[in-house]
Amino acid sequence: MDLLPVRRAILSVTDKSGLADFAAFLADNGVTLVSTGGTCAMLERAGLAVTGVSEVTGFPEIMGGRVKTLHPAIHGGILADKENPEHMAALREHGIEPFDLVCVNLYDFALARQKKLEARAAVEEIDIGGPCMLRAAAKNFHSVLVVPGPSFYARVRESLAANGMKATLGLRRELAAATFAETSRYDGMIESYLAP
Repeated sequence: MDLLPVRRAILSVTDKSGLADFAAFLADNGVTLVSTGGTCAMLERAGLAVTGVSEVTGFPEIMGGRVKTLHPAIHGGILADKENPEHMAALREHGIEPFDLVCVNLYDFALARQKKLEARAAVEEIDIGGPCMLRAAAKNFHSVLVVPGPSFYARVRESLAANGMKATLGLRRELAAATFAETSRYDGMIESYLAP
């Protein structure tokens, strides 16, 4: 589809700069917000209505936050091709709501390296759920707008406002490419840390 209506978003970020304003823009334009842990708490403090990811999955965040978004209620909602009737039927069958926007940025592994943390502490700064959501949304750019960092907020706001809260295919594809560049850079940083 050329223009994707943005009605439901998931937000899970480490770098929270600019997020409250971006999320308020979404909420003010009728977008339902879903969020995780600290991001959810920050959005609530900003006075925004937000649904915790545990309410969506029906399962608590476990293992100190290692497992929270790795669930079909999240990834089914991100990966469903909205133009594929079988995908949409599967969502209905399993009571999964689709996402239209995925706003994620990753744990700061560069900071963990700078701190010269012991290896067991450093690996706790390796993001798993974030890259999974980013890659899923970028793969599915025909049906989802992925926003991989604060530097894209202004551009996304301007484009959505100019297009009646619909994301253009061109913007979705461009940000999908930027997302794969970011996850590749992130994985390369971890590889260089772990390599002997």
